[in-house]
Amino acid sequence: MNILDTIIARKKEEVASQKQLVSIAELEQRPLFPAAALSLKKFLLDGTRTGIIAEFKRKSPSKGVINDTASVEEVTAAYASNGASGISVLTDTDFFGGSLNDLLKATGTGVPLLRKDFMIDEYQLVEAKAHGASVILLIAACLSPERVKQLAGTAKQLGLEVLLEIHNEEELEHICDSVDLVGVNNRNLKNFEVSIDTSLSLINRIPREKPAVAESGISDVDTIVTLRQAGFKGFLIGENFMKQANPSIAFTDFVHQLKAK
Repeated sequence: MNILDTIIARKKEEVASQKQLVSIAELEQRPLFPAAALSLKKFLLDGTRTGIIAEFKRKSPSKGVINDTASVEEVTAAYASNGASGISVLTDTDFFGGSLNDLLKATGTGVPLLRKDFMIDEYQLVEAKAHGASVILLIAACLSPERVKQLAGTAKQLGLEVLLEIHNEEELEHICDSVDLVGVNNRNLKNFEVSIDTSLSLINRIPREKPAVAESGISDVDTIVTLRQAGFKGFLIGENFMKQANPSIAFTDFVHQLKAK
């Protein structure tokens, strides 16, 4: 069993437990549930912004603890005020040290929020909406094309956008009408090897009407320039900022470098 299989097995237990604690009806009564979601697609296509989806992440299975002292509110506010096109918040607890409360704390920045988690059940989409998310992530590696279609359809009914994450050519078949954006994860979730060649090899296979997002392995502005020239509209970056003592300053400096290019 690889790490992705382990995470999904645990996620199934977690979702079953949450359903017993909080009903969908209760989630639908939360103050943020009826709020209109911001469009990450529009923000990524806005030429006045950076195209960066800046991520708040405390730890990961491959790196261990990345930053367990940073404030969600402070970091995400800095991301937003310095031109982030979107903000991604890890909500998985066991493997990434996050929570839905982190997502809640990141609301109010005026920038679309992505709930970054391993989404396997419609219940999690309702949770996302109730905690202020505008976008949800679906990972092709742990879902069948039919399951992606079902979950993406539910997301659209809830007013959420869908970022589908793929890792290889075979997963292109997971792309469906209800998917708004397609992310290419340069990190192989099964062995954690990273290469932006993954993104570069797939960009021309992604439908042009679905903005492409490069994920993982982006640590310098030259990489963004290369990916942008190849056709990518979005760049999901987390570890590069979160591993610094002050992620807010790290992001601000990175954006200044990018603008200088």
